[in-house]
Amino acid sequence: MRNQTLVTEFILQGFSEHPQYWLLLFICFLSLYSVAVIGNVLIILAITCNPGLHTPMYFFLFNLANMDIICTSSIMPKALKGLVSERNPISYGGCMAQLYFLTWSASSELLLLTVMAYDRYAAICHPLHYGTMMSKAFCSVLAAGVWALCAVNTAIHTGLMTRLNFCGPNVITHFFCEVPPLLLLSCSSTYVNSVMIVLADAFYGILNFLMTIVSYGFIISSILKMRTSEGKKKAFSTCSSHLIVVCMYYTAVFYAYISPVSSYNPEKSKLAGVLYTMLSPTLNPLIYTLRNKEVKAALRKLFPFLKN
Repeated sequence: MRNQTLVTEFILQGFSEHPQYWLLLFICFLSLYSVAVIGNVLIILAITCNPGLHTPMYFFLFNLANMDIICTSSIMPKALKGLVSERNPISYGGCMAQLYFLTWSASSELLLLTVMAYDRYAAICHPLHYGTMMSKAFCSVLAAGVWALCAVNTAIHTGLMTRLNFCGPNVITHFFCEVPPLLLLSCSSTYVNSVMIVLADAFYGILNFLMTIVSYGFIISSILKMRTSEGKKKAFSTCSSHLIVVCMYYTAVFYAYISPVSSYNPEKSKLAGVLYTMLSPTLNPLIYTLRNKEVKAALRKLFPFLKN
């Protein structure tokens, strides 16, 4: 180890193996990034400026929009730069920072989706006690707990990553700094990192998913017991948007992460990365806006020219 030079910067491979698609990818990624940021900012403004949307469901949606902005903004500027230059270096510190903010926002989103499922469970299965179950103080504690728990978890994973030695090669087979390709580049033992990744996968990917499924099991059961078709339609409309987002996000996460580091596939990981760092933050505001009359009304009130 003493005779080896430690890496001070990494090279993001990005999509350099497909130069013929650089222009097309740049236009697509820039469009997705623009729509994601603008859409989520509009949701934040609509919820903030409209007192009628100061309810638990929209409070969590407000947090989700912030997470989406952090997630896509930690990745896209560097990814776009890589599509207009032949070489895309990133400093060691910059790589660790990107890894931290991406993991923080992505894990927070998984945990928040579970919290939002519980909110819909309380609203549909216990409507008379909803105000008590989802009080303002309790919702604040849940949201703060999501941000704080994921920040601590991410700090642990990033801290373990900084303990590793990287002696070269330094080419990351991805368009952003990601845990699996970084572990493959390490020239020191990654056993502890691998154990922590398995534990994180079990908690975020499996336990959270099961809790969400259980919540929706109770929700569907309650909807089916409703006597009127109008009541069933109204109840389902309040959770359909969230259910679509859950399915879309977990599909990308399972595709990317529920597999050992040793079986890492660069092309598969890049596709999954596009799904949860670009496509999901772009579609979330569209799904919640297009399928929600209250949000659309708030946006029209905020921007009167949208009424035409």
